[in-house]
Amino acid sequence: MLLLGSSGVNRSVDLDQRRRRREEARRRTRRQRRVAIASVPLLAGAVLGGALLLGGSGGDGPEAHSVREREPAELPRGGRSILPERRVVAFYGAPQARELGALGIGSPAQAARRLERQARPYARPGRPVLPAFELIATIVQSDPGEDGDHSVRQPDPTIRRYLRAARRRDMLLILDIQPGYAPFMREVRALRRYLEEPDVSLALDPEWSLSPPVLPGQQIGSTSASVVNEVSAYVSRIVREHRLPEKLLVVHRFTGDMIADEDALRRHPGVALTVNVDGFGDRPNKRSKYREFTRGRRDRHHGLKLFYSEDTNLMQPRHVLGLRPPPELVVYE
Repeated sequence: MLLLGSSGVNRSVDLDQRRRRREEARRRTRRQRRVAIASVPLLAGAVLGGALLLGGSGGDGPEAHSVREREPAELPRGGRSILPERRVVAFYGAPQARELGALGIGSPAQAARRLERQARPYARPGRPVLPAFELIATIVQSDPGEDGDHSVRQPDPTIRRYLRAARRRDMLLILDIQPGYAPFMREVRALRRYLEEPDVSLALDPEWSLSPPVLPGQQIGSTSASVVNEVSAYVSRIVREHRLPEKLLVVHRFTGDMIADEDALRRHPGVALTVNVDGFGDRPNKRSKYREFTRGRRDRHHGLKLFYSEDTNLMQPRHVLGLRPPPELVVYE
């Protein structure tokens, strides 16, 4: 009996290892396809620039700015705190290609309507949903680009278009950074004009943070707690100086070492630090990964990423909310 049991365990472990290897092979292929897609002429040389008239979530133009100077701004759908008062449900991606995520399918208005439908089942009494666009604002690419950093910034008109669409539906806009060789802080500073808005938050994608000579798609990247803390402190200062409502700081991760020295992560006033459990797979693997990265972690908020195409037997909202602790952020790609 013991020998049979041991053999059964060995077979189970072997199957799990093969499943994980297949998943990793699929991810590598997808990573290589994504960075190739991101190296399109449309984005080459695109930079943030131009005069912006960005009002609060209720409107555009200088009138909104003057009101904000008199009264502290509120979040879309009211209030000044995101978590734990609300649960955020987001679509991730960019409009350059479907392979970049759910935001690459259709216009911003169409994405907003789909997102509203997707987010609705996550609402609970006393815990309303706040939908969000998570737009890739710095896109990793296979081409080194003018700066040699293998990333390119989303054109300013594109960010403004998604911000307008989010505001029409009272949604958040989360700007995601896939930095390539660029330092996270450099890309965060380039987005400051948006982060000074009450309805714009931030996300970091360490998977795409690499060092030469490794090329995007060849290896999984990482960051450190010290970098995340520096970004968090920077965003916290913006919140304080401009009397803004709380902002999300989302950090995506799907490996144990994607955030080095993660016990040193610190929370800063006005910033809801949320570690989002990334990675695709079947339901048992996603549950296992979520438990692994959330168990005993009370120093942050927790999120989960779901993949429409890559996940096997996509988890439904009732399954997601059955996780312990239930995710406070749910991102669909």
